[in-house]
Amino acid sequence: MWRRLARKALCGLWGAIALLTTAVSCRESPSYHLSQGAVFHTSFHIKYEYNTSLGKQIQAVLDSFNVSLNVFNDTSLIARINANEEVEADDYFVAVFNKSMEISRLSGGMFDITCAPLINLWGFGFSEMDSITPQRVDSVRAFVGYRKVRLQGRKVIKDDPRVLLNMSAIAKGYSCDMIARMFDSYAIQNYLIEIGGEIRAKGVNPNGVCWRVEIAKPEEDPLGLIHARQEVIQLCDLSLATSGSYRNYRVRDGKKYAHIIDPLTGYPAEQEILSATVVAADCMTADAYATTFMTLGLEKACRLGDAIQGLAYYFVYLDQQDSLRVKYSEALQKLIPDAYETFMPTVEGEK
Repeated sequence: MWRRLARKALCGLWGAIALLTTAVSCRESPSYHLSQGAVFHTSFHIKYEYNTSLGKQIQAVLDSFNVSLNVFNDTSLIARINANEEVEADDYFVAVFNKSMEISRLSGGMFDITCAPLINLWGFGFSEMDSITPQRVDSVRAFVGYRKVRLQGRKVIKDDPRVLLNMSAIAKGYSCDMIARMFDSYAIQNYLIEIGGEIRAKGVNPNGVCWRVEIAKPEEDPLGLIHARQEVIQLCDLSLATSGSYRNYRVRDGKKYAHIIDPLTGYPAEQEILSATVVAADCMTADAYATTFMTLGLEKACRLGDAIQGLAYYFVYLDQQDSLRVKYSEALQKLIPDAYETFMPTVEGEK
């Protein structure tokens, strides 16, 4: 009798273990998840392979960015620094500030997070363009320049209290890096993070190949209705950012003014590059250099791009006959697949 009971108990135990194993196996079977929404006045699309959704964790990282580097959030850290409040910089601010200063030095000041007063002067969409005079531009340039601000420990020191900071040209890229860091802490091997057109990718897509993203063909399309493909880039453990001037511009006296400001002249950039795509190991670097190259012009952009180790670039520009041309680095050419199918939205090249 006792042996029969023991056998039944043992069978029941193995049955329970089998059920538990099946349940754990189902629960831990990885699949691709998609998180998407709006942040920083733009959209995000994040695809990753994991055994459960990490939507709340993703949102937590984005929320922490919003209260740190979102210049449009009046209560954010950067807004309080612009208001000259006595605050300490957090880790996000310190990392982005230090990278910004590095790129400012390497680009001769063509990347400059103190450009905010000039951006405010010209206004989004250039609504006040007809009333802007050289005198007004010069008056604002007096307190613009990356050498006019520095970090002393975690305290931001300004040479002039009117100095304003805007990290929009680099912060979205860094937010991609921070989502990637969070994914890495979960040992996630395959993901693609896209925030406002800035992208960081690792591993492979659901088809088992490197992630593929489109670069949009520059079209004079202020309404953003045209979505033609210029090129496709494959990304494995790389980041990509694109900046462009072909949609947000205004024509005055026969000249086309882009929405990207040249910090040295104080005027919208008038360069031949229509879009600049940069690939780098981290998205913060790619993001900042994409904007920098737009202000440098083709020759100087190629020279700087070739000098930066680990950087690849793809430029679409107009030649002297106003014909569309492309120029890209040897490192970028290796990222163009022979045959491809895309799985993510086109990178539009707007910032």
